[in-house]
Amino acid sequence: MKPVALIIRTAGTNCDRELAHAFELAGADPVTVHLNKLIEEPTQIERAGLIGVPGGFSYGDDIAAGRILANRLRHRLLGPLRVAIERGAAVIGICNGFQVLVKLGLLPDPTGEGEATEASQTVTLTDNTRGRFVAKWVGLEVPTDTVCVWTRGLGRFDLPIAHGEGRFVTASQQVLEQFDFNGQVALRYASSDLLGLGEDGVSGLGFNPNGSVGDIAGICDPSGRVLGLMPHPERYTDLTHHPLWTRTVAPTRAGEASAGLKLFHNAVEYARQLSCKHSNGRA
Repeated sequence: MKPVALIIRTAGTNCDRELAHAFELAGADPVTVHLNKLIEEPTQIERAGLIGVPGGFSYGDDIAAGRILANRLRHRLLGPLRVAIERGAAVIGICNGFQVLVKLGLLPDPTGEGEATEASQTVTLTDNTRGRFVAKWVGLEVPTDTVCVWTRGLGRFDLPIAHGEGRFVTASQQVLEQFDFNGQVALRYASSDLLGLGEDGVSGLGFNPNGSVGDIAGICDPSGRVLGLMPHPERYTDLTHHPLWTRTVAPTRAGEASAGLKLFHNAVEYARQLSCKHSNGRA
């Protein structure tokens, strides 16, 4: 049986169809629901083995990116979402969705005591250091010690980004060190771009498109099931999506799944295994 992938959309969301397509290609059964409908029928969350918060500009990113959607989810659906995570559902927030998960309190740790509030935030995503929207493909690396179930086995790969508030910052150096200690860093911006060059066109200078602390492009919760990332894996579900696919991808990786699709394959396989365990337990 295919695991259900619940995709939450609202006014300003614009990547929900791509996310649904990625989940479907990976073997899940995507169900896209508007936030208002989900508030009316929160039991839909109970049936989901996977939950996705897509990219876009929810509510026009008024006040701050993802803030309004995060507030609505906090006041109406935080409880059911936490219950879903506790039973093992895998959650992903991409770009605007990452901003939402952070401001909602499901990242970096959804099991925090009490209601998730702005005061309890230890991380956020803020304006890029360059002060402008950045849309390009970037190199990424998966830390070898990450606990993230979504990024297992991916190593070094490329994904597109498109954001103006993607700079990941922590409340303190101690918080940053704790991420490393817990294996919660799921993705880092790689030390070179698609052509193997640094930001200034010289190999090895490093490439961080938004100034994120520790070159962090994505984090997960301590369980590894809840992932937030600024790059868009749903925009790289076929090798031909890569801008250099004829030069660097096709000659060496023909017949393979793209890195973006592999990320979704990982989560769908995890959800399937979890479903089998639950079924065997009931038997």
